[in-house]
Amino acid sequence: MSIKAVIEQKLLAAFSPLHLDVINESHKHNVPPGSESHFKVIIVAQEFEDERLIKRHRAVNAVLATELAEHIHALALHTYTEKEWHDYYEANTPLSPNCLGGGKNKARK
Repeated sequence: MSIKAVIEQKLLAAFSPLHLDVINESHKHNVPPGSESHFKVIIVAQEFEDERLIKRHRAVNAVLATELAEHIHALALHTYTEKEWHDYYEANTPLSPNCLGGGKNKARK
C-alpha cells in the first residue's frame, strides 16, 4: 500500500473528516521520481472545533507517528473546522513552503 493510501486510511479512521485531501508533493522537491516523502494534508473535522491549531496538529501527528518516523520528510498540515473551511479556506488553501532539503542545504545555517 502506498504511503499516501496509508495516510488517508489512518486519518479517515481517526477523524471521520468532512473533507480530506492528501496530496503527494514529492515531485516538487529534490527526490527520486515516484517518491512519497513530502505531503500536504487538508483535513476538516468536527474534532477540531474549539481546539487550538497546535492541538489539531499534534492529533494528526500522533495518528501518523509511524509514517513520520519512517517515511515522511515533510508534512504540511492544514487543519480546519467546518466553519473555517466554508467561510474562507475552501477557496484559499495556503501553498506548502518550499523544501530546503533538511540538513542538506549547506548555504543555510
